[in-house]
Amino acid sequence: MNILLIYPQFPDTFWSFKRALQFVRKRSAFPPLGLLTVASMLPKEWSKRLVDTNVRELSKDDLDWADCAFISAMVVQRGSAHQIIAQCKEAGLLVVAGGPLFQIEHEQFPLVDHFVLNEAELTLPPFLADWEKGCPQRLYSSELFPDLRLTPLPMWDLLDMEKYATMCVQSSRGCPFDCDFCNITALFGRRFRVKPSRQILAELNGLYERGWRGAVFFVDDNFIGNKHYLKTDLLPALMAWRKTHRGIGFNTETSINLAEDEQLMTLMVEAGFDTVFIGIETPDEDCLAECSKVQNRNRDLVDDVKRMQRAGLQVQGGFIVGFDHDSPSIFQRQIDFIQKSGIVTAMVGLLQAPPGTRLYERMKKEGRLRGEMSGDNVDGTTNIAPVMSLEALYEGYRKILEHIYAPKYYYQRIRTFLREFKAPTIRPHVQWGHIRAVLHATYRLGILGSERFQYWKLMLWTQFHRPRLIPEAIKLAIYGYHFRKVSEQCARSPSIK
Repeated sequence: MNILLIYPQFPDTFWSFKRALQFVRKRSAFPPLGLLTVASMLPKEWSKRLVDTNVRELSKDDLDWADCAFISAMVVQRGSAHQIIAQCKEAGLLVVAGGPLFQIEHEQFPLVDHFVLNEAELTLPPFLADWEKGCPQRLYSSELFPDLRLTPLPMWDLLDMEKYATMCVQSSRGCPFDCDFCNITALFGRRFRVKPSRQILAELNGLYERGWRGAVFFVDDNFIGNKHYLKTDLLPALMAWRKTHRGIGFNTETSINLAEDEQLMTLMVEAGFDTVFIGIETPDEDCLAECSKVQNRNRDLVDDVKRMQRAGLQVQGGFIVGFDHDSPSIFQRQIDFIQKSGIVTAMVGLLQAPPGTRLYERMKKEGRLRGEMSGDNVDGTTNIAPVMSLEALYEGYRKILEHIYAPKYYYQRIRTFLREFKAPTIRPHVQWGHIRAVLHATYRLGILGSERFQYWKLMLWTQFHRPRLIPEAIKLAIYGYHFRKVSEQCARSPSIK
C-alpha cells in the first residue's frame, strides 16, 4: 500500500512568514507535525511519501504512485484542501482526512471517503482495523482524550528539513482556561495532558541526529498549563540535554500568568526558551470579562510583558478588536499598548467565532453569524456582526495596522524591546543561512528598502547600546518587512475598504 500524506498550502498570512523566509532561502516556517505523527501510526509495511505543498507542488508522479491520500489541514488551508482533494479523486485515489478543518467542517467535503477526526491516537486504530476487514466507516470520532504516552515519535525521515525554518514538537494538549472565542478546549479539552520528558527528549534526539541545529517550536496551546510538570520534569531534562546538544533553542505559547512566576521564567530561559506567544487580546477590562479571559484581568499587562522581557523572553502578542464592549477609543488604546510594551511581533485581528466555541453559540442564538470564518487572523474579515458598525471597525482596524507596521513605529518598538530584553547567555549555532540573511537584509532593507534610514538607525543604536543583540535586531527587521507587506495587503482587501 502506497500512502501519500499531503499538507495543503497556507495563504500569505501573518504567520506564514513567506517574505521573511526568502532571506534565509527556506520554503516554509513549520513542518506538518500532525501528518508526520500519523505516518508513524500507519502499518510499517506500507510505503509512505509526504508532500507538503508549502514546500513543493503535488505532482502527477505522486498521484500515480499512491493508492491512498491522507490529508490534514487547518481552517486557513480550506481553499487549498478543496483543490487537493479534487486532484486526488480525479486521480482515482481513496481520500482520508483529519485535523481541525475537517473536525468542524467535514460536511463541506463530500469528496472525502473517510474522516478520522479528533485525536488520531484513539480514532485511527479502529479505522485501520475496519479497513483491514474491508468495512471502513465514513466517519470516526471520539469524545475521549488519549494519554499522550500513546503518541509515537514523528516520522522525521519523510521530511526535507532543509526546506524549513523551524522544527516542531508537542509536549502537552489541552488548556486550563476556557476563553469564549477559543476552540482549543472544544478540540482538546480542559484536562491538561503531558508527555513525560523522556518522550520529548527522544523526539529532540531524532531531530538532532538528522542534523537539525535550529529553532524548535513547542506547539502546545498553553505550555505552562502544568507548572509542576515543567519544574520537576521537562525543564530540568531540557537543561541537561542542551549541555551536550548545542545549537537548538526553543519557543512556545503560554498564558500571561507566566509573568508572576519568576522561578518558572528562569527555568525556561535556562532550558533554552527565548520567545513566547501570549494572547493579550485587549487592554480593556470590560472586553476581557466579556470573553472570559480571566487570566488577563486585574493586572498591569504592560508590566507583565516587560517582566518577561527582562527575564530573557521575547513576548509575541495576539490582539483582537471587535468585542461588543469595544468603544471608538479602542484602536488608539491598542496602538498605545503595543508601542509601550515593546511587543514587536503584534498580531492584531478582528474577532472571529470558531464553531464549537461559546462565542459561536452566542452569535448563532443572537442571529449575528455572517458565514464561515476564514481562519486567517489578520485578513480583515469577521464572521460575526459586531455591535460597532462594520465601517468604524474596518477603519479603526486599518488605522492600527498602518501605524504599528509603519517603519518609524515598528523600528521604535524594536528599540523599546531591546532596551528591556536580557540577552541570552548561550549564542545560537551560526549557520551559512544566517550569514546569507544578514547580507540579504543589508541589501534589501538597508540599501533598497523604504525603511533604510530606520534600519541603519537601529543597527547603530544596537551596536552602541546592545551589541550582543545585533542578530536579534536584524531578525526583527526582517520580520517587519514581512508583517508590513501582509498588513498592506490586508489594507487593500475589499472587505475593509
